[in-house]
Amino acid sequence: MARASASPDHRDAVRAFNRFYTRQIGVLDEHLLDSPFSLTEMRVLYELAHRKAPTATQLGRDLGLDAGYLSRILRRFDAQRLLRRITSPDDGRQSRLELTPRGRKAFRPLETRTRAQVGAMLDRVPAAHRGQVVGAMDTIQRLLGTPAATRATAEPYMLRTHRPGDMGWVVHRHGALYWQEWGYNQEFEALVARIVADFLDHFDAKRERCWIAEHDGAIVGSVFLVKKSATVAKLRLLLVEPSARGLGLGRRLVDECIRFAREAGYRKITLWTQSELSAARRTYQRAGFRRTSRKRHHSFGKNLIAEVWDLKL
Repeated sequence: MARASASPDHRDAVRAFNRFYTRQIGVLDEHLLDSPFSLTEMRVLYELAHRKAPTATQLGRDLGLDAGYLSRILRRFDAQRLLRRITSPDDGRQSRLELTPRGRKAFRPLETRTRAQVGAMLDRVPAAHRGQVVGAMDTIQRLLGTPAATRATAEPYMLRTHRPGDMGWVVHRHGALYWQEWGYNQEFEALVARIVADFLDHFDAKRERCWIAEHDGAIVGSVFLVKKSATVAKLRLLLVEPSARGLGLGRRLVDECIRFAREAGYRKITLWTQSELSAARRTYQRAGFRRTSRKRHHSFGKNLIAEVWDLKL
């Protein structure tokens, strides 16, 4: 069956939206002129900062950039010592790309500024409607994107910061899930309650963050990054609902903690977990954490082995 053509009204509506959103993006991009990077260079920096060692071929394909143009950008980054090339273990003819510490330092204030500008735009929207705005953007990306691009970039969940009511969910789901899956008693639920109460009582927005993951309007995961000292952050209360497992959500939540910790100027992230929580331990290990200590203890109604895992930033 032939697909019906879009009506003139629909076409006009899309054009009107494009004009509107171009003005909005213009508001966000105007301060990039104060940086030494063009908008395209910022897009490349963003991908390098948020992806795990892509190749130049992958960058060019995903960003829709001409290979020669991208090559010139990468050479400039090389000359400024912002970029490091690593021979690919899968194909010795290709190099994988990652930012050097100097590159991350150069990108960090630009990322912070851009996030602040996006936040200021969303702050103009009533809190109850922000989820609708982000959801509509996700729908546009999912339906208009090519299948390959959608698979590469779209995620079946949305991350947001905490709001009233979320901490009750965190305590409830930790208590219920850890009882059902691991047999942890009410002592564990009490510990979670103390952690979230302390987070709310002493919340430092510049150096601490809670991420809540939603799918179709329902919460499906959470994680916290809290201040332990001026240079050390602590990752706490990572949880992914059974219905959302296998989607890469746990890894994404941990990656968000790492990104935020770097932006906030921490030098290390530490966490405390139990040896039997194998899925969480694999997530930490893949993110670069290394186990630094183990200790037997009796807590939450069980004999356990506590582990400390650390990541140097």
